[in-house]
Amino acid sequence: RKKKKKRKYIKLNQHVSPNSQPHGGSLPHPAAAFNIPLDILEEIFLNLPAHKVVCVCRLVCHHWKDVADNESLWRQRCRREGYNLHESSKVPSDWRFFYFMCKKRRNLIKNPRGEDEFKDWTIVRNGGDGWRVEKPIALHPNAEVQTNFVTSFRMCTKSQLIDLVNEGYSQAFMDEVQPHIKVSDWYAPRCNCEYNMSVKLLHSNKRIIEEFTPGTIHLPEQENRRWKQMIHVFKDYGPGVRYVYFEHGGKDSVFWAGWYGIRLTETSIELCPALDKQNY
Repeated sequence: RKKKKKRKYIKLNQHVSPNSQPHGGSLPHPAAAFNIPLDILEEIFLNLPAHKVVCVCRLVCHHWKDVADNESLWRQRCRREGYNLHESSKVPSDWRFFYFMCKKRRNLIKNPRGEDEFKDWTIVRNGGDGWRVEKPIALHPNAEVQTNFVTSFRMCTKSQLIDLVNEGYSQAFMDEVQPHIKVSDWYAPRCNCEYNMSVKLLHSNKRIIEEFTPGTIHLPEQENRRWKQMIHVFKDYGPGVRYVYFEHGGKDSVFWAGWYGIRLTETSIELCPALDKQNY
């Protein structure tokens, strides 16, 4: 006859001092003697908000901390919430960190629509009458977009440099997981225009590891006011990426004074550690 697997239990009152309870009180006697199987405790943690597990549960006692820090807990949490690896060969050494990087996925471009004028942007070229921020002349697919940048009759370009470590992405995470880096930029002409965009993945010494620099896009007047989207996804770029450099811009092709050049807005750069539920 097979031996039954012995279930591991912990006592709720282990390593919890009465002084740690609210107002200095102790746990009621029935609860203090209550035993919780470790697998049940893990299941409870899986059904609690992740930040509560990290910020509250793991502080109760060292047994709870062990469960809260267990790799299997966070691997299971990723599986349940659909955060699956792009490639089975690129496995994170820290599943909890991987989980939160998936959960906190966000746009790393600051001020993408020009709502704060040119804050966080570096003006590289400011030709003609220079850059300006204006209200869109055509409705954007995202109704929340109420501003855009606009160029003039000579070349205008601007850039941002994203420090991935400063944004919370550890060197180990970048090298082990190599999350997909999704770049998106929206542009629209007003008359004959040119549009340029360049994205570079950089080493810590600013050496280029990989780049995406499509040729100049010429937009005839017939394309007037229609928003278009440029998308690129970096994959399998190898270890060492520490920065992302983004630059875009353009000009009008008829040399009219004022701001008749390319319109730009809703720029985004996202790190996608898990398989995207939406198509790129």
